Amino acid sequence: MRTSESHPPLCSVPAPCDPNPQSTNEQQPAEPFSSPMVQSVAQECFQVILAGTNDLPEVVELKFDHVFFTGNRGEGSRIAQAAARTLTPVTLILGGKNPCYVDQNCDIATTAQRVAWARFHNAGQSLVAPDYILCHVNVKERLVQALKCCLMQFYGSDPRESRSLGRMVNLEIFNRTRDMLWRSGKVAVGGQVIEAEKYIAPTILTEVTESDPIMEQDVFGPILPILTVNSVDEAIAFINKQEKPLCVYTYSSNSKIISRLMNETSSGGFCSNDSVLQSLMVALPFGGVGASGMGSYHGRYSFDTFSHRKSCLLRGTRFECVTYLRYPPYEDRNLSLMTWASALSQKSQGWCQIL
Repeated sequence: MRTSESHPPLCSVPAPCDPNPQSTNEQQPAEPFSSPMVQSVAQECFQVILAGTNDLPEVVELKFDHVFFTGNRGEGSRIAQAAARTLTPVTLILGGKNPCYVDQNCDIATTAQRVAWARFHNAGQSLVAPDYILCHVNVKERLVQALKCCLMQFYGSDPRESRSLGRMVNLEIFNRTRDMLWRSGKVAVGGQVIEAEKYIAPTILTEVTESDPIMEQDVFGPILPILTVNSVDEAIAFINKQEKPLCVYTYSSNSKIISRLMNETSSGGFCSNDSVLQSLMVALPFGGVGASGMGSYHGRYSFDTFSHRKSCLLRGTRFECVTYLRYPPYEDRNLSLMTWASALSQKSQGWCQIL
């Protein structure tokens, strides 16, 4: 007896942001096969379909063996519904509001650096970036000041001129992020926007409330809202009131606090005293739960995701003198022998279950 695996594994690549500060408003036509090697592999091994998000449900209905989708929750729901009509299994890696709890017992300087890097790299366009900070009220002022210093260190006095800061990938995301920014909280640093360049400055928001637009939608841009809590219990309760996120982050020097956040919240992944890195390690499965997705991938887990474990039993035609006991008519002698064989099977390697 053995299992065999079918459906060869594939790999996925993230969509990049626009790193060019002087990019225009117009979206450039896609060039999916710029490399001759990639072009050759794509043509020989895969069938490539270029489609917009509105066409995705129709594409899914082509009856694939497996559908792997990374995107927002609304599109993921449409993909799952379309796949269900053909009973196609799906893996969904969806966005979500990833909370980051900053405890009063932590290294503020290191915490600020790691959170700022995670939130603002790639112009904030990352599914695994911290979406908002739940900061203990005792360290809020120190944390905000430390974040301001980090932004100055990372991007200089004018982030617009920094070669290390990207731009929003398109106007749709730019407009949605700008509107959330303008209608939420109070700007502590940043806040500048330039539509012609799809530029939004790295921004920290304070005095944010749970009802602000930026707390009701996924943040896919360089904006970091900060809310305050009075205890770890309040932080855990706040996180558990929301939809299950893709990641939960905790910064604390207290191992008991870290354990509580890890064990008393539900999320696709968890990381303490750093951000994003858990999603980069191929030895760890990466995926969501509940509203943040289903299934996982990375390393061996990618192979398992795109594989079907098919059970196979290879038998010969010998020993029919024993096998015949399973055939009718069923008499008392046959039943006694079958009972004996079943008892023997529990002590051996299970070969008598063939009967």
